[in-house]
Amino acid sequence: MSREDWMQHEGSALEQRLSRRRFLQVSAGAAAGLLITPAHAGLTRHGQRSLSLRNLHTGEKLTRTYWVDGEYLQEPLADLNHLLRDHRTGDMHPMDPRLLDMLHRLQQKVGSRRSFEIISGYRSPKTNNLLRSNSSGVAKKSLHMQGKAMDIRLPGQDLAQLRKAALSLKAGGVGYYPKSNFLHVDTGRVRYW
Repeated sequence: MSREDWMQHEGSALEQRLSRRRFLQVSAGAAAGLLITPAHAGLTRHGQRSLSLRNLHTGEKLTRTYWVDGEYLQEPLADLNHLLRDHRTGDMHPMDPRLLDMLHRLQQKVGSRRSFEIISGYRSPKTNNLLRSNSSGVAKKSLHMQGKAMDIRLPGQDLAQLRKAALSLKAGGVGYYPKSNFLHVDTGRVRYW
């Protein structure tokens, strides 16, 4: 086989591999599109997702665009993880981006531009055990310890209406605590209390 024939053969083989790779990418994307859960049905694939949060324990405020055109942005996610850290120990943990998406959708659903007030984001096992020793309402295997839960309120928004909007997302757990004036949201299985 001449060098020219070999190069033509290799070029054709490369095209076939790239075509196969592209086919697999498109197929995977199409399959993923079929698996859209109700929790993500209202999210677009283009544009931006932003959140404004205020940690009630540290007083820190933060507004960040954390997602742009299908990509989660690492630096804003790190900033959000810092704000949502365990305020008792200073421990940080990556927060589930689906939880941030849930808050983004919740804010859109109720039509508010105000900052979410954060009562609790990530909770270290040490803090969770401390809180469990003082309250029967703290789960032993709390999703807070996995960065999959937050306790929130939204100023100017009736808590019962916020609960109703959160339930309609069908994105995870929703706990209603009217006496303490907060809502628990998480990315666990869909349930409510």
